[in-house]
Amino acid sequence: MITTYLSKIITFLSPRAQSRGVLLAFFLLLTFQSFASVILIPMDEEGQENHLKAYGITYWVLAKQQKVQWLLNYRGGSFMLPDGEAIRKECQIRGVSFEVLSDGQAAQILDDISSPSQNQDAVILEKAPKIAVYSPEGNQPWDDAVTMVLTYAEIPYTTIYDTEVLGDKLALYDWLHLHHEDFTGQYGRFYGHYRAAPWYIEDKAKAEELAQSLGYAKVSDEKLAVALKIRNYVIGGGFMFAMCSATDSFDIALAAEEVDICEPMFDGDPSDANYQAKLDFSNTFAFTNFTLERNPIRYEFSSIDMTNKRANVPKESDYFSLMEFSAKWDPVPTMLTQNHTSLVKGFMGQTTAYTRSQVKPTVMILGENKINGEARYIHGIKGKGFFTFYGGHDPEDYQHRVGDPKTELELHPTSPGYRLILNNVLFPAARKKKQKT
Repeated sequence: MITTYLSKIITFLSPRAQSRGVLLAFFLLLTFQSFASVILIPMDEEGQENHLKAYGITYWVLAKQQKVQWLLNYRGGSFMLPDGEAIRKECQIRGVSFEVLSDGQAAQILDDISSPSQNQDAVILEKAPKIAVYSPEGNQPWDDAVTMVLTYAEIPYTTIYDTEVLGDKLALYDWLHLHHEDFTGQYGRFYGHYRAAPWYIEDKAKAEELAQSLGYAKVSDEKLAVALKIRNYVIGGGFMFAMCSATDSFDIALAAEEVDICEPMFDGDPSDANYQAKLDFSNTFAFTNFTLERNPIRYEFSSIDMTNKRANVPKESDYFSLMEFSAKWDPVPTMLTQNHTSLVKGFMGQTTAYTRSQVKPTVMILGENKINGEARYIHGIKGKGFFTFYGGHDPEDYQHRVGDPKTELELHPTSPGYRLILNNVLFPAARKKKQKT
């Protein structure tokens, strides 16, 4: 635009003046370009006041059909955005720290990042992913860490459940989060402690009514059908993110596709004899060679979970470390582990962490507690799609219990544990780049 304007002025000048005008225009153009700018959203500990809302700003820019560069391993995984008054104001309104850089400064940063000596890279984010949260009707946003942080970061999402999944609506979305669901049809294995609680009785009745309305005699059969639809969604190219009990119960349901593992109090008839030997681990996404919990009174699904194997992990020293990957050679796991710290506070849930020996060798460990031999944060490929499993219920509520008050994310705007969730939200926006390893 500026060059067109200058050229029109030059055409009205005399030949001698035109030659001088060309030099003047060139000088003005260089001057204009030197003042052109971009916005850097730093994501290091010192430079950012609200890491969580920074992801929301990035999503907001993508939703306006503008591209963003994600600077992997540069200042905690910073974002480089196009400059504009609207973006600056939005950052100020949401309390997100930002820096205005000249084009020259931005070019120098990108040049430094591209150096083979630096474990850094710049990934282009192109399109705001359409997000679906699989959650039953009536659940409040604070029942689930993902819906809480999406709401806090001001990232839009659509809530879906069994009717939509079985109605083939998953194809409308790029990213699917599984709420803390039980895909085995055992009602979260809350029977032992809560079978007389009104909320348990009501939830069980609602689940049975929904299954029957969808044409299934048992909740376990209906949940299996949902799990198979989600499996096909991922194989077809979707991205699935799950936390807590949704992770291991999903894989258990797939392994038990042809097997009844539910006791009579869950589905009205006996389980199959010797059902453990009938599990097919080739059907699962992440876990193998696990042993199911046979006692229906116990609040546990299988040997996958480490919750009851953590006697040597006191709360004060419960941390897990993020693995380091090559940004240039392994951009996917690098994106998913971006943070302003490599050490993240641990937190518990029905499924807190995964027995490392029961994680398939094809699955990447992104975060681990080495002392206790547990995987906390894992990622894998299934068909054309991706999945990430994250152990625990709420990154800022160490031992969340039924009825506990909601977490106020306004008190945790820089939470490293919540950042890992939002890394996954932005991952589908990245321009696909062939993985070299």
